[in-house]
Amino acid sequence: MTALAQSVFEFSAADLDGQSQALAQWRGKVLLIVNTASACGFTPQYAGLQALQERYGPQGFTVLAFPCNQFGAQEPGSAEEIAQFCISRYATTFPLFAKVEVNGEHAHPLWRWLTREASGLLGSHAIKWNFTKFLVGRDGQVLKRYAPQEKPELIGPDIEMALQAAA
Repeated sequence: MTALAQSVFEFSAADLDGQSQALAQWRGKVLLIVNTASACGFTPQYAGLQALQERYGPQGFTVLAFPCNQFGAQEPGSAEEIAQFCISRYATTFPLFAKVEVNGEHAHPLWRWLTREASGLLGSHAIKWNFTKFLVGRDGQVLKRYAPQEKPELIGPDIEMALQAAA
């Protein structure tokens, strides 16, 4: 499916409870898809991601967080521990998915597709670290890729432009 997919809405992924969630349920919304970790130097970005969710959510935007343990084993927790951490520390309200791999042979098909749609620094397709972000338009197409160090609050203008665009 990865090579043939025309939009992000063709994918599904397990949520923290292990239930399959079709990304098609967010059709028509602007998405920020992020690989996250609870024990990373960038973990405080959860606060910025939640701020984006609160600010733009009512306008048709949502963050989709995918915990990943591939970088320095910085997401070692269980699904319950991840949920508890995000809710207690950052009061997150956006969807959290089950842990995924974003690189390599076992990379989730969604992440294979995202990295093909928007390459990183110097044309690299691999995810380099936690908190790599992909902005997806209402039509399900990747608009932009952001490096881990790009703070969520700096993405606001791009989200606003995407929200103004028709699906």
